[in-house]
Amino acid sequence: MSFFKRIFSGKQKESLDSGLEKSRTNVFQKLSKVFTGRRRVDEDLMDELEEALITADVGVDTTMKILGRLRKRARFEAYAEVDELYAMLREEIGGLFSESEQPSAGVALSDSDQPHVIMVVGVNGVGKTTSIGKLAWRYKQAGKRVLLGAADTFRAAAIDQLKIWSERAGVDIIAQHMGADPAAVAFDTLEAAVARNSEVVIIDTAGRLHNKRGLMEELTKIRRVMDRIIPGAPHEVLLVLDGSTGQNAVEQAKHFTSATDVTGLVLTKLDGTAKGGVVLAISDQLSIPVRFIGIGEKMEDLQDFQVMEFIDSLLPADWDGQNA
Repeated sequence: MSFFKRIFSGKQKESLDSGLEKSRTNVFQKLSKVFTGRRRVDEDLMDELEEALITADVGVDTTMKILGRLRKRARFEAYAEVDELYAMLREEIGGLFSESEQPSAGVALSDSDQPHVIMVVGVNGVGKTTSIGKLAWRYKQAGKRVLLGAADTFRAAAIDQLKIWSERAGVDIIAQHMGADPAAVAFDTLEAAVARNSEVVIIDTAGRLHNKRGLMEELTKIRRVMDRIIPGAPHEVLLVLDGSTGQNAVEQAKHFTSATDVTGLVLTKLDGTAKGGVVLAISDQLSIPVRFIGIGEKMEDLQDFQVMEFIDSLLPADWDGQNA
């Protein structure tokens, strides 16, 4: 179990419900049109459910997988009532996350006395720097010594923004000038982390979505340099995606996962969008665990991703198809 979960126990299911309100309303409206006034499951209903899920940003491939399993269960388990189909739908969605091997919430720290190193990747504008600041704050609140590395040297604004977030979170930062070698910044950051006995290091990286070869070379160089200072670093590579971009987030994820070994996902801006269904598509198609979701502007609105809490907020168990 993550220490985050222990410290923030019982936190903010209400906040999660509120953050997913637009997505929940979007999904409810679509499912209402499918289920309202019907008592039995038939093929017409299943076809309409397929359309509803696709237009709720679940994606074609993921929707077809869910519907295939629902059709099989309805046939072999002899389910025929609409409320039973809804329960089955929740179960199959939960199964998607199980297949992506969701870990305990949060990023687990190793027992080593060396710093735990997290590299963060993602395009500009997805909330990458904000997520780093909030994650640093959470580690700081958990009593950890945190150090940030401003290795996104492509934009001066990125360095300045990370400095602001380091002040808000109350953690130290290592930064150089715009245009500096990102790998050199990572090197200096890890050297400083070892000297200061830091427990957690979070490295920001350039957010520009350039060609695959350039991205691969830059990230590989940063990783190689970090491994020299702390063997095995980075221990985590978190990819930040903007949930409000829907299926475009899936394409971004495919690009980055082809360039580096991403170990976990951070989905931001879910509070401002009705496209929360994309979380299902991302988890299913990439088979990479969702670690955190952003559902608001406050520090505590970067939450651990808990599968059942998410499903309950998006598709409440007691919903009867009539109260969307």
